[in-house]
Amino acid sequence: MATDKYVWIPDDLSQFKDKELLSEPGKYPFTRGIHADMYRSKLWTMRQYAGFGSAEETNERFRYLLANGQTGLSTAFDLPTQMGLDSDDPMALGEVGRTGVAIDTIEDMERLFDKIDLSKVSTSMTINATSSILLSMYRAVGIKQGVSSEKLRGTIQNDILKEYEARNTYIYPPGGSMRLITNIFEFCAKEMPLWNTISISGYHIREAGATAVQELAFTFANACEYVSAAQKAGMDVDLFAPQLSFFFVAQMNFFEEIAKFRAARRIWARIMKERFGAKNPKSWMLRFHVQTAGSSLTQQQPDNNIVRTTIEALAAALGGCQSLHTNSKDEALALPTPASALTALRTQQIIAFETGVGNVVDPCGGSYFIEDLTNRTEAAVEDYLKRIDDMGGATAAIENGFIQKEIQESAYQYHQEIENGNQIVVGINKFIDKKEEEMPIQKVDPNIEVRQCERLAKLKKTRNNTKVTAALQSLEEAARGTDNLMPYIVDAVTVYASVGEISNTLKRAFGKFRPPKTL
Repeated sequence: MATDKYVWIPDDLSQFKDKELLSEPGKYPFTRGIHADMYRSKLWTMRQYAGFGSAEETNERFRYLLANGQTGLSTAFDLPTQMGLDSDDPMALGEVGRTGVAIDTIEDMERLFDKIDLSKVSTSMTINATSSILLSMYRAVGIKQGVSSEKLRGTIQNDILKEYEARNTYIYPPGGSMRLITNIFEFCAKEMPLWNTISISGYHIREAGATAVQELAFTFANACEYVSAAQKAGMDVDLFAPQLSFFFVAQMNFFEEIAKFRAARRIWARIMKERFGAKNPKSWMLRFHVQTAGSSLTQQQPDNNIVRTTIEALAAALGGCQSLHTNSKDEALALPTPASALTALRTQQIIAFETGVGNVVDPCGGSYFIEDLTNRTEAAVEDYLKRIDDMGGATAAIENGFIQKEIQESAYQYHQEIENGNQIVVGINKFIDKKEEEMPIQKVDPNIEVRQCERLAKLKKTRNNTKVTAALQSLEEAARGTDNLMPYIVDAVTVYASVGEISNTLKRAFGKFRPPKTL
């Protein structure tokens, strides 16, 4: 949302003679890309975000997109699933299946991926507080399909620190949450080596109002916290670092976004090599997914959103992303219709196959403007990281409200610029069309909630509740101790314990997070 003002004055060209900064793609510090050939060997993964209503409806959308050329799945879960609530919980009333698919038990997960071969598709799951549960369910579905966990490919977001900072779908206090994350790192390093254990997200930080510099700074501060926590738990950095991934936004300031992605690779490479002592070059590589900016979409003149999404997606491709989601034109109004989701997918395909951007590695590299903006972005991010380090790290900066306050102030400043006309948004504060045409929107069947609750009630009666009780008791005992909790969660989902039951068990052991009253 918020954008750093930038005026380029070519006062010093000597900075562009640093051969390390302009090293070949595929070589440290990866400014120009993490692979030598980049898209000339393999295009980015086209991963459209989808999920609503029941598992069956989302499965239908998945298969529709795959049939039309999507190359990876990206799953949206409803708010109760994200918050560790079963669909029949009173707190879930009115939210079941609304912002994503409702998943209560492994039975729902089986329907979600019905007729989809998990050995042939990579699946991303946007899930955080309950990521250990959903990952365990996905693994179990794969095994039921005959796909060993060693062959499953995909990503869980699993980034709880940004939830405290910007998004708020947290459950437990930071201590318990960080333990679950490091448990996942350790479990996947042994059991699921192809799985990306975390997608450290700047997207939601930026969507909440941060600038491009703040997006990188706060994301990398969080990432350092995760790496430090894993090292303190006794893990070798090169054991888990190659499975770390990132999630950034592509906003409307075209050149700023390209420079941001290039600076991000360089910053992360140095952090991993110099701060954490990683020796494996794969540990230095920043692998990231990009989503075009939901906050840039407007309800007014929604066809304009196709243009916005195209520009943002092109910046992501020029910046060297590994996977990409393009928003649909109607997402400022509702969940995307099949037609608008297809247009968003076709946008990626046109960029990939018709523009030629994939034929050249780092096409913008060497531009004085881009290189200077990359350098300035890096320097500003490093300044923020030093300030956060001086506070004691990201967790301390969250607990004292620093990061939240910075985001809030940037968001306020940006909206003031729109209000006073200094920041033009077409259709909002200029070129306004008072005769807006209505467009069809995707609607979620209100009876979804009733049917989901009925299905859950039936399952709870027919499952082996003795085994469920025993599995939950074992999990609670382990949570009060020091064991890795993933094997216990795997056991619980396998006997059809629900998301809510497992979350409540962990809540009894960890407690529930309450934000500081000063925020």
